[in-house]
Amino acid sequence: MPKSKKTTQEINLNDPQYYFSRELSWLEFNNRVLNEAIDPRTPLLERLKFIAIFCSNLDEYFMVRVAALKQQEEAKVSKLPPDGRTPTEQLELISIKTRPPVALQHQHFEQVLRPLMAAEGIHLLDYVDLNQEQRIYLQKYFEEQIFPVLTPLAVDPSHPFPYISNLSLNLAVVVKDPDTGEELFARVKVPNTLPRFVPLPKEAGVGSRSSIIENQRHIWTGVPLEQVIAHNLESLFPGMNIQEYHPFRITRNADIDVEEDEADDLLLAIEQELRKRRVGGEVVRMEMLASMPEAVRGMLIRELGLSEKDVYEVEGVLGQADLMSFMALPIPELKDPAWTPVVPPRLRRINEDGSDEKEDFFSVIRNADLMVHHPYYSFGGTVQRFITQAAHDPNVLAIKMTLYRTTGDSPILQALIIAAEKGKQVSVLVELKARFDEENNINWARKLEQAGVHVVYGLVGLKTHTKVVLVVRREEDRIHRYVHIGTGNYNAKTARIYTDLGLLSCREDLGADLTDLFNYLTGYSRQRSYRKLLVSPVNCRDRFVALIRREMEHCRDGKSGRIVAKMNSLTDPQIIATLYQASIAGVQIDLIVRGICCLRPGLEGVSENIRVVSVVGRFLEHSRIYYFHNHGKPEVYIGSADWMSRNLDRRVEAIAPIEDPDISNDLQEILGIMLADNRQAWDLQPDGKYVQRHPDGKEKEQSAQKILMDMALQI
Repeated sequence: MPKSKKTTQEINLNDPQYYFSRELSWLEFNNRVLNEAIDPRTPLLERLKFIAIFCSNLDEYFMVRVAALKQQEEAKVSKLPPDGRTPTEQLELISIKTRPPVALQHQHFEQVLRPLMAAEGIHLLDYVDLNQEQRIYLQKYFEEQIFPVLTPLAVDPSHPFPYISNLSLNLAVVVKDPDTGEELFARVKVPNTLPRFVPLPKEAGVGSRSSIIENQRHIWTGVPLEQVIAHNLESLFPGMNIQEYHPFRITRNADIDVEEDEADDLLLAIEQELRKRRVGGEVVRMEMLASMPEAVRGMLIRELGLSEKDVYEVEGVLGQADLMSFMALPIPELKDPAWTPVVPPRLRRINEDGSDEKEDFFSVIRNADLMVHHPYYSFGGTVQRFITQAAHDPNVLAIKMTLYRTTGDSPILQALIIAAEKGKQVSVLVELKARFDEENNINWARKLEQAGVHVVYGLVGLKTHTKVVLVVRREEDRIHRYVHIGTGNYNAKTARIYTDLGLLSCREDLGADLTDLFNYLTGYSRQRSYRKLLVSPVNCRDRFVALIRREMEHCRDGKSGRIVAKMNSLTDPQIIATLYQASIAGVQIDLIVRGICCLRPGLEGVSENIRVVSVVGRFLEHSRIYYFHNHGKPEVYIGSADWMSRNLDRRVEAIAPIEDPDISNDLQEILGIMLADNRQAWDLQPDGKYVQRHPDGKEKEQSAQKILMDMALQI
């Protein structure tokens, strides 16, 4: 493609017109998640899962992003983001843009998914449709299992309006005193310690008063917990007349703010902030049914300190993140085909009888670098095994790793405890500020310290987001360093549903770089240069900008320029401006950005050489790959950093160059497969909308994730 006619001198690349709003771009991403729930090609239970993900995503968005904007609005923050909108303008647009998909979500669940569930024998009933036998069962269930847990809270001059916890589902109840005729208000919290959807036993029947589901298939029948409570309120308010009840749900500011410079003990400071989070910050959203009368609605808005724009009216079941529980139903035909990750051939030896035998991990890596691609490759059979073997190997002297998110029963951390007990030098940087994983990380930090592991809590002012392991091993009087540098967390559960990459290597330069990086993290090192690694906040930004500009120079010299980058989000203004400059110079750029993208592609004279695609499928695309053509001498990098300001400036990240030509080719093939997807891929338009690709009559459907699963099975 010819170079653009304009030059960068003629264009103000700081102009807000060239940048999408980060907040609105995220909403577009969540709409793509919702689309998977609406798409009839998605199996039924997976559709419920995607509704649950859409809702839980939105919960976190309000708890963190909307809450932060409200704080900025209150503080009259004058510094504007690249898109030029004030906090008030952002909040108004969020309110406008959020309501249609939320309405669509509830409408689709009520009108499409509930009937489809019933046709498959999954009957989520409303209490009013139950037959007498079912009501009798639920009344007994209420008396024995629910009633003892409930605490009705009155609101009157002697009872102030009660505190309502974050993400809690509640009933606003109006009762009348038969003696005085006075109407009174009370709040009943729906306990989250009980199943949200109460199952009915098969012996209670699946029929309903309306006989809608008579003689149909029966796998599961149940009702929402709040409806069971609502129809037994007389037990909570004896002697009173129940006038009405209305479910509602609130969302509070749940971000943690720690003044690290003033915190002598970061662990204790985080614990104190977690206690505040449990109590919760100010309310930022209320969800309620549209049928709530004005008097009750107005009282809740007033008491919770809300405005009308913070209220979201919906139809049907509130809190649909709880629909995730239906994935536990044993109906494989209503789910994606089961996937069992494979172990790379180099890590197993096939015997003459066809059986597998494990290869020595260290000898495999010593022979050549190894790339692992989860969830196509087994996390347990690769990364977890690497660390476990290191923990038990008598020749291993030290193990160092960073921990951002992990599971509550992590086999990797159990292995590190064993390693410490065996006398190895074990050091772990536990990032206590990993949002919504702080408590789990605090628990692990204490367990590790008790076992003799050296635990560091991160750096002041920086989150340690990098995913690295360093193993130091003595071999024939020589010290060898083995490394794992990845894009994803050391979390066996998310490794089954997130796509991530990891490089296992014993290259001297990488080992030396990780040694320097750990000294930077655990000591007083001010390391400013690395042999191979791109490290944030030290050199990562400058190196990426230089790599992009090198492609520009190739184009200016009459050669071709090409960049393909895969990441979670793209928001950094400098990187975006540099990509615009590269596009103007004629560099062909393809960006695979799953979530937020603030860059506007396809603008004539600015970004006409840039294309942006988002892939949303059964696995969460989480890997980061950066490819630079470099005039036929390609350079490929993987690592933990997105092209976001926080990753480049406020987090510790590590990006590793891929020097093994076979692995480099494999990564280029992965990028090509992602770009060719016509099943789960969406193209970003210049106006900020995304258009989903669909194969035309001549094309074969190509799902990148399905292709990569098939390729893994063939190795």
